[in-house]
Amino acid sequence: MNCVFCTIAAGEASADVILDEPDFLSFLDRRPVFKGHALLVPREHIGTLLDLPPRLHAGLTEAAQRIAAAMVDGLGAQGSFVATNNVISQSVPHLHVHVVPRTKGDGLRGFFWPRTKYASAAESADYAARLRAALAVER
Repeated sequence: MNCVFCTIAAGEASADVILDEPDFLSFLDRRPVFKGHALLVPREHIGTLLDLPPRLHAGLTEAAQRIAAAMVDGLGAQGSFVATNNVISQSVPHLHVHVVPRTKGDGLRGFFWPRTKYASAAESADYAARLRAALAVER
């Protein structure tokens, strides 16, 4: 199997990692809706949310919750958009949760997801560092 998220989880491909835990990994989306847009994936290959074993349910939700809080604490977002696609619109066939920082008036409407780019690897690394720092602070 050739899964890009599995190669990232195995350390064989680079990513701006923001959360690195035994069961889950989170990193910045390379084509973010807004800067700071993170993907949360299980380390083991799981195709969709429907395939997620019960033993990982609570951990996935808890990690997504912490990343959503990091969007506010680390990036100054007013909130976040959290979404998971299953098969349709799932560009990588590995379960992933999008956590997107939001601010009032940011232009995101419905399910139209405009994409942006980081100006450089240094800028994306800075966003990842800010989110890691916010995740490191106990709430």
